[in-house]
Amino acid sequence: MKTESITQSKKRLEQKKISIVNPEDYSNKNVILEKEEELICPVCNSKNIIKDYERAEIICEVCGCVLQQNLFDVGPEWRAFDHEQRVKRSRVGAPMTYTIHDKGLSTVIDWRNKDSYGKDISADKRAQLYRLRKWQRRIRVSDASERNLAFALSELDRIASKLGLPRNVRENAAVLYRGAVEKGLIRGRSIEGVAAAALYAACRRCKVPRTLDEIAEVSRVDRKEIGRTYRFISRELNIRLAPTNPVDYVPRFASELKLPGEVESKAISILKDAGKKGLTSGRGPTGVAAAAIYIASVLQGTRRTQREVADVAGVTEVTIRNRYKELTEHLDIDVTL
Repeated sequence: MKTESITQSKKRLEQKKISIVNPEDYSNKNVILEKEEELICPVCNSKNIIKDYERAEIICEVCGCVLQQNLFDVGPEWRAFDHEQRVKRSRVGAPMTYTIHDKGLSTVIDWRNKDSYGKDISADKRAQLYRLRKWQRRIRVSDASERNLAFALSELDRIASKLGLPRNVRENAAVLYRGAVEKGLIRGRSIEGVAAAALYAACRRCKVPRTLDEIAEVSRVDRKEIGRTYRFISRELNIRLAPTNPVDYVPRFASELKLPGEVESKAISILKDAGKKGLTSGRGPTGVAAAAIYIASVLQGTRRTQREVADVAGVTEVTIRNRYKELTEHLDIDVTL
């Protein structure tokens, strides 16, 4: 414990405007990496913990108890004011990632035949470098399980690139696939099918939903197998995911239709009102989202045809018309076509 009074400690921290770190916020992160240790004050059981980086202490905001002191700063000792300076001064490689079979911790021999000064390597050294590169690629994958994992993660990355998915979705999918490997869920199933199912689950978890049809279109397995494998791994890995919210589809559909932000906001408002009245339950989220976008585009004067909306959403015009009638009737929306 510090000798100074609790009141002085709190005043000092307030003056420096040190941010409060709430451990509960970590549960909302999209990437399911290792969990940070949750800090709780032993005196008052508060979770409002302050990190004082200047004094290298972790302090409870409520009672002023010092939980830890003499901490090490894991950040760089240098400062950078732009990206170019940051690249020049950085002395480390890429961060650890689950999307590579060895988590990106192994080394790679560059394909360019140049030394550290940028000069060309002599001809007699090039043959030696060629052999070193070949053996480096071989020793990165030590056994059959690593080889299968490398193939699966490359397939997962290929599908994610085709669908234009962000980095956090790929990390999530890689963690899910590794969990399936550890539990022996791959045996008897195709690697492509499990990778596609893991990516589908990661999309839903990160609220960047893609339909089974979209994933099946760019993967090497059909929709039925992806759905079956997804249900299996979600049951075995105890993955609890809520039904996909139609609101999550609106930004992507509106962007592909080149609609302004007002239409997107109006469509989200319509879907929220529909959700309160239970109009979205038991119906395909893409169809409901497409109908809401169609209604919003008409109301905002930037109309898109039902065929255009249906092509983007991957549903039929009949589905849009049915959802359109339900939404306009139950929400009392007056649409003039």
